[in-house]
Amino acid sequence: MKVAIMQPYFFPYIGYFQLIGSVDLFIIYDNIKYTKKGWINRNRILCNGADHVVTVPLRRDSDYLDVKDRAVAGDFNRGKLVNQLREAYRRAPYFQEAFPVVEEAIMSPRENLFEYIHGSVVGVCCYIRIGTRIIASSNLSIDPALKAEERVLALCEAAGASIYVNAIGGQKLYSRQEFDAHGVELKFLEPHAITYPQFGAPFVPWLSIIDVMMFNAVAGIRDFLDNRYELV
Repeated sequence: MKVAIMQPYFFPYIGYFQLIGSVDLFIIYDNIKYTKKGWINRNRILCNGADHVVTVPLRRDSDYLDVKDRAVAGDFNRGKLVNQLREAYRRAPYFQEAFPVVEEAIMSPRENLFEYIHGSVVGVCCYIRIGTRIIASSNLSIDPALKAEERVLALCEAAGASIYVNAIGGQKLYSRQEFDAHGVELKFLEPHAITYPQFGAPFVPWLSIIDVMMFNAVAGIRDFLDNRYELV
């Protein structure tokens, strides 16, 4: 079984979905510490030809809580964010098809941060026809004291993984020899360059999957998912 494990991210970039589509089981960490200034609750969209950061505000709480114990801010104006995205992409060629998926995820009444983000990831997967099983890391029973590579290996064992696929940025974090010793083959997903027209302006790469959905038909996105990466 091929397995991948990643943090939750708010409408992540297409490489995240390439990773989901490349495996049989995708595990999203929910029982890890929330990190400030990361991408768990924010991402980049295209606005007036440049990248612009959008954020899901969080309820004030301890910095030591896990993602699954954090909550969306009570005064989070979901409608304002929806309107911001509508204004940014209303002239995009696939706005009519893709925007309802984005709007439904953002307008979700879920208050739990992990559940809110998880819902958006699953919604996108349905739209772009990814059928991979997705579970939260807390569904697998492992020693909670384990960290880094040891934690990944424990999750792989609990999931019955024979192959573990990680984003290419993890090459310096994990040892093929250590994975081999545990009977797991280690692979890294290296995305190829992906470009597409963005209102005729210079291309801004690696934005949120929202951008990809607005400018590409599902068939084109499937091509990106299936053919624009390699496992190394």
